[in-house]
Amino acid sequence: MNNLYVYCEIEDGVVADVSLELLTKGRSLATTLGCQLEAVAIGHHLNGIGTQVFPYGVDALHLFDDARLYPYTSLPHTAILVKLFEDEKPQIALMGATSIGRDLGPRVSSALGSGLTADCTSLEIGDHEDKKWGKIGETGEIGKTHKNLLYQIRPAFGGNIIATIINPDCRPQMATVREGVMKKEMLDANRKGKTIRHEVKNYVNDTDFVVSIIDRQMEKSKTNIKGASIIVAGGYGVGSKENFRLLYDLASVIGAEVGGSRAAVDAGFIEHERQIGQTGVTVRPKLYIACGISGQIQHISGMQESSLIISINNDPNAPVNAIADYIITGTIEDVLPKMITSYKRNKK
Repeated sequence: MNNLYVYCEIEDGVVADVSLELLTKGRSLATTLGCQLEAVAIGHHLNGIGTQVFPYGVDALHLFDDARLYPYTSLPHTAILVKLFEDEKPQIALMGATSIGRDLGPRVSSALGSGLTADCTSLEIGDHEDKKWGKIGETGEIGKTHKNLLYQIRPAFGGNIIATIINPDCRPQMATVREGVMKKEMLDANRKGKTIRHEVKNYVNDTDFVVSIIDRQMEKSKTNIKGASIIVAGGYGVGSKENFRLLYDLASVIGAEVGGSRAAVDAGFIEHERQIGQTGVTVRPKLYIACGISGQIQHISGMQESSLIISINNDPNAPVNAIADYIITGTIEDVLPKMITSYKRNKK
């Protein structure tokens, strides 16, 4: 009762990174709340899942193992989670903001009447006091105080504000989080937890399997933006697709990946799979070189955890400069060739 649950996405017996990131954050939240962290794994051939999730601080693992549950289909996974949550009554339920999470989360929250906040960039625990408002201009009176709520934090109104969303009345408090937003960090490599194996037949009906997967075609991405230790990223200020060649030239010299802001993608300067930010991927490289990027909050939310940020911009007042460790004021055409020449001259 009142524990924190994380739905784990599994592909070929391997727990997805976004789920491990949520388990890491979930462990921190559960410790603050003084409750247990519980993971849910639904699929087939799940015997190795425990060894993957327990080191991240999981206290209990719920297994639903059936050949019909893999690969993912909407109805049976929804039916299982709805009944499990009705029985166990968790206070918080988290899942990744992936194609699966975006399909599954709304179905479960709708069935439970719990509500859901999508694409969160941060999750915290805090209190909230209701206000009893009178006429316009009158001071609100303090009403009921809600303790230990989940603060579901995400950009809103096109990224112009950061909204903190709470759900004081319904349970579970549900949220989805994009991959890469949270850190993935083991708590104890030797940690053991309790495994609970459920009878799938008690949670689903034959009608839940009316849809079956006949064939799947999967292609891995040719880029590895999320895992790159150095990223050279360009924005609309780069000026053109041709100018982006300078970013690729620098990246090839220093062993980096090339990324871009949404404005650069929308302008056709770079392909969508390299987009960094709220509507792209979230990255945490050791070095992030921002070229011609103004630094709107939608982009900042996807790269602000970089260890070292260098901003190259002809506008000394660009918002990205506020979070940059080093600022180079100048045009891309002037600065990047000098950086390339200097690196080639001085590299060992």
